[in-house]
Formats: sequence, C-alpha cells, structure tokens
Amino acid sequence: MFINKLNQLYKPERVLYYLEAGPEEIEAFYKGEIPETFRKLAGTFGTYDYPGVFYVDSLEKEVIGIEYRPEDDRIDYPTELKSILLDGAFYYSIEIENDNRIDLPFIRELFAKLARDDDAHRQYSDLAISDAPRVIGVFTHISKFRILYECRLEADRASDVIRDDAEKLDRELLYRMAFHDPITGHYNWNHLVPFLEMPMDYGIRDYAFAHFDIKEFRIINEVYGHIAANKVLSNVVRAMNEADFVYSSARCHNDNFAMMLRDMPEQEMIAKLEEFFEGLSHLEEDPNYKIYFRCGVVPMQRAVFSANRVADAGKLAQKLGTTPNRTDIVMYTDKMNDDILWSNYIKAYLDTAVQNDEFLVYLQPKFDIKEEKIKGAEALIRWNYKKRVMLPPYRFIPFFEKDGSIGKIDDIVLDKVCHALADWKREGRPLYPVSVNLSRSRLYDPGLIDHLVGIIDSYGVDHGLIDFELTESASYDNKEQMLLVLNRLREKGFRISMDDFGTGYSSLSLLTEMPLDTLKIDKSFVDKVGTGQDLEKDLVVMRYIISLAKELGFVCLAEGAEQSSQVEQLRSLGCDVIQGYYYSRPIPMEEYVEKYL
Repeated sequence: MFINKLNQLYKPERVLYYLEAGPEEIEAFYKGEIPETFRKLAGTFGTYDYPGVFYVDSLEKEVIGIEYRPEDDRIDYPTELKSILLDGAFYYSIEIENDNRIDLPFIRELFAKLARDDDAHRQYSDLAISDAPRVIGVFTHISKFRILYECRLEADRASDVIRDDAEKLDRELLYRMAFHDPITGHYNWNHLVPFLEMPMDYGIRDYAFAHFDIKEFRIINEVYGHIAANKVLSNVVRAMNEADFVYSSARCHNDNFAMMLRDMPEQEMIAKLEEFFEGLSHLEEDPNYKIYFRCGVVPMQRAVFSANRVADAGKLAQKLGTTPNRTDIVMYTDKMNDDILWSNYIKAYLDTAVQNDEFLVYLQPKFDIKEEKIKGAEALIRWNYKKRVMLPPYRFIPFFEKDGSIGKIDDIVLDKVCHALADWKREGRPLYPVSVNLSRSRLYDPGLIDHLVGIIDSYGVDHGLIDFELTESASYDNKEQMLLVLNRLREKGFRISMDDFGTGYSSLSLLTEMPLDTLKIDKSFVDKVGTGQDLEKDLVVMRYIISLAKELGFVCLAEGAEQSSQVEQLRSLGCDVIQGYYYSRPIPMEEYVEKYL
C-alpha cells in the first residue's frame, strides 16, 4: 500500500443524504456493492461526490450517503434517506492505491481510526490546524480508496500537508507525485485547482478556462510509437509555458490539458487559441500528418464556478468539438449547462416517471393518398411530467439517446401499443399496423430480438401489425449488425421502415440490402413542394426518391404534409402514403379510436 495522491479541495455548504446501514451493508459497500437507493442518484447534478461511507459525529457511526447542494429541490429523494447539513470547509483527500496486497478490513480500520484518533491522523500528515481534524468520508473504487478529512487549514499549501519523515515517505518524491506529471514533468490538475479556487491569492482577477485534448492521439501512439506521442505532449507543455496569455496550466491525464487564460473578447480569444494550436499541428516524425485539437473554453463570466465545476463546463464544451480534420474551439454557454443539468436530472427521475405512468403514447395516422383511407399510424411518445406539464419529445428524447436509456422509452411505447392492439382486437375493431421507433443504440444488444418478441407475444399481437422504424442515421454505424437485426425481425414477420430518408448519408447500394417495407421521405423535402415556389431541382429529387422506392418494391411515405397543395403535388409525383397535419396531428389513443376504428 502507498499513498498516491494528496488533493486539496473546497466543499461549500451541502446536505448529506444518508442511509443507516449495518455492518454487513457497510462491508458490502467496501467491496464495491452500492445500494440501489444511491445507484440512480450517483452523478446527477449538484453532487459533490459519489456515494461513500461517511462517519457522522452525532451518530458516532458510519453510514452510506451522498452529498447535494442544499438549494437543489429538483431531486425526489427516496423517503428512506435521512439528511444532515454539512458546513463549508477546506478538505484534503488521501488516495490509497490498492495493489491487491491489502485487505479491505484494513482500510475500514484505518478509516475508523483516523476518524477518532488525532495521533493516528498525524501519522499521515503534519497540518497547521485550528481545529482537530475530522474524517468525514471514504470512497471506494476498483483500484484505490480515497479518505476525505476536514482540516480547517491555517496553511493553505498542500506541500505543508506531507509529513517530513523518511521512515514513512520521501517528502519531495511524494510532492512531485502529487502535483507533477511524470511524463512531461509539468504540473498536474492538483496543482491547478488552488488557482481556480482562490485566483486572487495568485494575483489573478480576470481569467477564462480552457480544457483540450488531442484528436486521434491513439493513432499517434500506435503508428508512430510512444516516444513520438510523449514528444507531442511535451511540445504542448512547452507551448503553454511560453504563451503570454496563459496564467497557469496542467496536464490532467492522458492527452488532456487545462489552462487558466487571460480574459479577452471572444473572437480575440478564439484567434489566440487557433494560433496556439496551429503551432502544435505538425508531427516531427511525419510532416504529412496534421495534428488537430478539441478545446472547450469557459469565459470569465462562467469561470466563477468552483474548480471541479469549471472543469466539467470546459469538458462539456470540449466534447462538442466533433468536426473531423480540423481543430474545434467551442465556447461554453449557459444552454450547455442547462442541458447537462436537465439531462442528469431526468436520468435520475426516469424510473420514478415510469412507475408513475407519466409517459403517454400518441398516434399520428397515415393515409393512402389515392383512396383517402387510413393505412396505419405512428406511435409517438409524450411525457406528462409529474402529471403537471406535457413535455414534447425534443425535451427528453435526445438526452435519453445520449445516455443509453432510450431503450426504456422504446419499450414503454411498444408495450402500450401492444396493449391497445390487444384491446382493439378483443373489441372487434379494425386493426392497422402501428410503427414504433427502434433506437440505433439497441442494435448492439444480443438479446434485443427475444426481448421485443417477448413483449409483443405477451399480448398475443400479430407480428404483422408492428412496424419497426429505424432512422437513416442508424444505417451506417455498423452495417453488418444492422442488417442482421433487421433480417431477423423480418423473419419474425415484422414490418421494417426507414425513417427520415434524405437527412443522412446512407449509400444507395445499402438500400438494396435492407429488408424494408416503407421508405419515409423526411419533412425537409416535403416542405419544398406544393408551395408555389417549387424549384425544379427539388421536384427532380422528390421524383427520383419516389421512383427509386417503387423500383425497389418499397411503399413510399411522405412526412409532414400540411397543405392540400402539397398533397396534390405528392400525389402527382406518385407518392403512396401521407403522414402529416393535413390529415391529422398526433392525437391521444382514445381520440384515435373514436375517429378511425
């Protein structure tokens, strides 16, 4: 065992929500078993850490808990949790590497001893303190344990924390390990945190923050070797040290770096950074290889966050830099922050919403354009959020797609559709196919087919009444896997549609391989016809798509027709089916039954 990292941080006033746990639950937590109560709360907005074991003075025992800002009232906390208010204070955390040679009971005993015994605590640090140190938490990970204790420091330099005792630790070695990067010799994130937390102590009053990485750094490592890759990292460090607009900087981890920058107007800052990155864009080992970067910038008015939050903001903006073959510099905005907070919140609230039956299915009818008869419907999700306000899909679908929980939404829609079809069959009503979304993230689930069939067969619904819609963008991620799933669904008797055709970049040859029943032309194309301002080239494209669909044996459906002139134009071009406001908006299932069944 050895102490790997000493980290200084500031934690403002917050609430500890905790679950009283017995010795068995505490022991299980030390082995990595997090209670289900906390699993869905971990990582949501407002947390200052992940679930951990905390020592509560007033209880004189350990509990399992998680911290939140006291003003956060957007989380519905489980009723079994108790709470206690914790004051704001400076802390140090000790990270202890687990080299598989120590047993977990030792960590638990060390934590308990440090929580109660000042002398034991001082074996690991020599602090100038006004109050006795108080351990408040221990967080377990696969490879390390982190002990967090309150210091209420008089001295605010982390170098003062390390005990000068050769028998215990080499002070200078530990200091370098804690605050320097071993590859480049430059400062690491631990060094930069105090600058961000207390910039005025360093004479910094106006600053912005940048977090960046090297695009395709893995390729440099694999193709040119780690020596060339390390040289690239060292070149970045040299450039940061030489830049006259950089107050302080750090290599955070891998190919990620952070900088405190002199604040300046946005366009000037972007120009400075573009010049900075251009100077680093050439690989010495291969002049033909161009290095690109991905950078998120938090401007001064947003950089007043605490250190970890400003880093999160920078990383959030950085992740949006996805343009290939160029350096991206993305400025952080409040909307990005609002999106991530909302995303984390609804992710935590999703299970509760499902239990409360807050998700509703609306149906938008599809009409045969020649016979003016209903041909089916598309199932669309709506969220009756907390039974108070109806949220449109764009307020939650993109966020669930990002975190992978979209499968739960797909299942809700499929279940409600099958339930309705079973009821309508029992009531002797006419039955028309209903299309449901099949999210592309689910195509890689080996148990997907059996799972979908299980839901549908539990209601005794004819497979031919279910039409699975796949967006065009899903078609080029993994061609083989997509075709495997679609062909197996077709073999089971289900219908297959490609949604939003024309908005992606799928090759025409792929259409010949896909077992499609329907090709849905995106609304962006439909908007251009029947308006009186039709461009001939738009009509040519529409005519070509419709002709192609018919030649391949697909039904051609146009989405978004709102005017009679559009319907007439689409009819003249040979389109088969219309889905749009001209015939009907998406409507509740009850209204669909009254009007069409």
